[in-house]
Amino acid sequence: MNQKIERMKEISERLREASKAYYQEDREIMSNLEYDNLYDELVKLEQETGTVLAGSPTVTVGYEALDALPKERHESPMLSLGKTKEREELRTFADGHEVLVSWKLDGLTVVLTYRNGTLEKAVTRGNGEIGEVITNNARVFQNIPLRIPYQGELILRGEAVITYSEFEKINSEIEDAQARYKNPRNLCSGSVRQLNNEITANRHVRFYAFALVKAENVDFGNLRSNQFEWLRRQGFETVEYRHATADTMEETVSWFAEKIVHYDVPSDGLVVTYNDIAYGQSLGRTAKFPRDSIAFKWQDETCETTLREIEWSPSRTGLINPVAVFDPVELEGTTVSRASVHNLSIMKAMKLGIGDTVTVYKANMIIPQIAENLTGSGNIEIPKTCPVCGGRTEIRSMNDAETLYCTNEQCSAKKIKSFTLFVSRNALNIEGLSEATLEKFIAKGYIHTYADIFHLDDHREEIVEMEGFGEKSYANLIESVERARHTTLPRLIYGLGIPNIGTANARLLCQFCGYDLTKLRNSAKDELASIEGLGEVIAASVADYFADRENCETLDLLLRELDLEEAPEETAPQALAGKTFVITGSVNHFANRDELKAYIEERGGKVSGSVSKKTDYLINNDTMSTSSKNKKAAELGIPILSEEDFLDMMR
Repeated sequence: MNQKIERMKEISERLREASKAYYQEDREIMSNLEYDNLYDELVKLEQETGTVLAGSPTVTVGYEALDALPKERHESPMLSLGKTKEREELRTFADGHEVLVSWKLDGLTVVLTYRNGTLEKAVTRGNGEIGEVITNNARVFQNIPLRIPYQGELILRGEAVITYSEFEKINSEIEDAQARYKNPRNLCSGSVRQLNNEITANRHVRFYAFALVKAENVDFGNLRSNQFEWLRRQGFETVEYRHATADTMEETVSWFAEKIVHYDVPSDGLVVTYNDIAYGQSLGRTAKFPRDSIAFKWQDETCETTLREIEWSPSRTGLINPVAVFDPVELEGTTVSRASVHNLSIMKAMKLGIGDTVTVYKANMIIPQIAENLTGSGNIEIPKTCPVCGGRTEIRSMNDAETLYCTNEQCSAKKIKSFTLFVSRNALNIEGLSEATLEKFIAKGYIHTYADIFHLDDHREEIVEMEGFGEKSYANLIESVERARHTTLPRLIYGLGIPNIGTANARLLCQFCGYDLTKLRNSAKDELASIEGLGEVIAASVADYFADRENCETLDLLLRELDLEEAPEETAPQALAGKTFVITGSVNHFANRDELKAYIEERGGKVSGSVSKKTDYLINNDTMSTSSKNKKAAELGIPILSEEDFLDMMR
């Protein structure tokens, strides 16, 4: 008995830590599969011992509301749902009754209150009893009606979500792979709970109603399906649902299982609810669960395969991640052959070894993971040298987990940011070399210096076979690399990643040296400091960069690969010299904001990221916007120009 009690304490603590990380800090420290297995083990132990410990995750729900937003108590408590992974249990639940089967969406639950046809309040689920007031943020959700026909008091619950397509779009605009969001749920949670609703609006959050709590003097004929249809008539989008009985349950669940493979809205299961409202309410509730509904979590599809290799993948921080490479298997409609092992502690705990038989699955039907090692040979040797630079490695312990690091400060894997800048749009503009792809190529040893990028065709066979590549992707990449050989000196200077040198300063340097790179490389700090708008700190950065022998050798190798354009015959009139602009919002007359920025800088102006007393003009096509930048400009008396206003000024 004592051993079981101790085990319960251990599991409870681990689950609480996982819940805190997931709900309060928007990060994950264990997989869904591991969480569910531990939770099920805890439930079983509580049943066996007849004991439920204080603070057990089986009797507490949700997360604690943060102090950053006002708190408010819900009119009625929001309970979690009982869960199952067995379809037969759903059949038993529905026996003799019609049920509604709907998506269990994976976002942030929000309660909306309308009075007199107007959205009055929006509150997050919080800990089920007290949530955070996010009314201003809800007003900018993509699909919430601000006014509805119904004039009585309406309270409904739904899920705020960010679609996979929107999630990928947002991440694609973040050059730093480390800074990208881990999953749509975390991004949505942070977006919904912002203090500035302009940020929320830019994240394109959507809301899907899943339960009607209160609607005065409306007869729904005792059917939840009628509630859904009524909500739709009020202008709400509801979760997609289907009618089912015990006899049609298998067919209904299979329909959802097929659809989720391409479903754009994040979902981690289904919800089954009695359509008969009075019957469901008559069943009451347990301490934690209502008895009128049950959640179905997807039974993760697992496959056995053979572990063939542990690939050691270095990153920009020096961390070397173990990646399991196994015989390809079909999971959830796609072929997978790799899965991250995360760290040495997990690798050792699973006793992974080459040739082991392992089971793999896709967490939430998306992310490949190793579920179990069936043979456990534990024969993996931890490398003593970095696979990229050959430098010495060392094992470090962080947050009770062992990780492997490269100790060589000059390791090219640590220079990933410099390579990312080098191929970026304002530098060499090489499409197809994302930060993730660069990391792979560096880990494989294909890239050590900038010049190596122009010899990726030496590794054609290996690249074509890499996950995410193929003949067409490879051909497009090489074509982009070849186009990049012909470039300008300002692009090259910016792409070198000299500290403090952005696109504007790169142009200043080129103008100073008459587009003569040799002259620039031999310029003294004092000469560079004399350039108007540069200053001593930036001048020192440039002089120090070209004084470094390794930098010069790297540049010499690179110049052999490039065809630099001649100096422009004449530069644009410096009509904007001494003027500072801030650009916000979308543009119409330029391809993007970077093009408008380049236009301003070519004419002697500067572009800043924030409005301040030093700003001369704010460019925003929505001149009447109530955005923070517009407000700041108005407070400081700074003119707000549309593109048309700006172009008129330039004529």
